[in-house]
This record gives sequence, C-alpha cells and structure tokens, in this order.
Amino acid sequence: CYLRRIDAYDQAGPKINCIVNINENARERAAELDDAFARAGEFTGPLHGIPVLVKDCIETNDATTTFGNIAFAQYRPKSDATVVRKLREAGAIILAKTTLPDFATSWFGYSSMSGHTLNPYALDRDPGASSSGSGAATAANLATISLGTDCGGSIRVPSSFNNLVGIRSTPGLISRNGVACLIFFQDTIGPMTRTVSDAATVFDTLVGYDPADS
Repeated sequence: CYLRRIDAYDQAGPKINCIVNINENARERAAELDDAFARAGEFTGPLHGIPVLVKDCIETNDATTTFGNIAFAQYRPKSDATVVRKLREAGAIILAKTTLPDFATSWFGYSSMSGHTLNPYALDRDPGASSSGSGAATAANLATISLGTDCGGSIRVPSSFNNLVGIRSTPGLISRNGVACLIFFQDTIGPMTRTVSDAATVFDTLVGYDPADS
C-alpha cells in the first residue's frame, strides 16, 4: 500500500519528491516478520511490521546514504546507525530514505541529489528545513512514521509546516552514531509522526546510552 502511494504521489501525480530511494529489502523483511508472527504468535517488538522512513543522513547498510549530495549517490555504509538498528530490533521495516538539503545545511527542501521537495498541503510552498523529506512524506502518508534530525529546527520546522508531531530530544539522549551531524553539540535525532502516541512509541524505542556516541 505504501509503495503504491509512493509511486502515485511522490514519483507521479503531484510529484512531491520526498523519497530518495526505496529499500529493496523492505518486502523481504515484511515477509520475515509475518513468518515470525505466524510461528510464535508474538510481535518482535513494539514496531512489528511498521514501515519507517529514514532521513538520508542516517546510515543504512542495505540502502544508499547520500547526505543529500550527488557526490554520495552510490555510497553504501558498512553498518546501520544505532537508531536504525534499534528500529529493526523493535520490528520496524526500513521502507525508504527521505530527501534533505545537501549535508542538512539549509532551511529549504532542495538538494543537488534530489532537487525540490514539495509540501503536500500546498505544492507551491516549502516543506521546511533539512528534515523536509521526512516531514512531507509522513504528511502524505507514505509511511506511518519517519526519522528526522534537528540542529536548529529541522524536526520542529517541518513538523509545524506539515501538521505533524515531532520530538527534538536533548542531545545525547538518542545515539548519534552513524548520523552525519551539522553541529555535534546541537544535533539530535527524533521521530516525526501524525499522532502523539506514535511519536512516544518511537521515541521510547530510540532512547538509551550508546558507548559508540562520544
């Protein structure tokens, strides 16, 4: 269903242009989770089978991570960011990566990698800040939840512009290992969702000390 919506609204139709690439392993992961539930009768975790979109400055070992820059169009990380690992352990499906301005350095939804990202509520308006792709995609219901990063407003601004619930955490509460930071002492990672309860569930999944985050 979500893949059909991405085809219909992100790649065609209004061409919101908030998805950088689809995770080719998403369907396989969904089938694995279905099989696990059929065998055990229990969920893998609190996000079992939930499709998640990840801002493309957060590293994923089964999909390219471009940082919004065309020079990294073919870059494939060797390992997942800690937040991605935690999502997978909670049963989430990493569905796709979302657009961001080059290296998250702009307030606007444009990058050399993906061009312009549109606001699904008003196509002639910007979706706001460097997590614009995650904001636009979640608002357009291209997945249940997404991850963004926030240095000076990049979760809060697109959440405001796209009618979402976004959480900026205290730096260090959620691991930044495997995430490209703009300003190390300010950057955080957080969920962007359409409901408070969804945001809280994802937030609880992500928090925790990580020795890999200095």
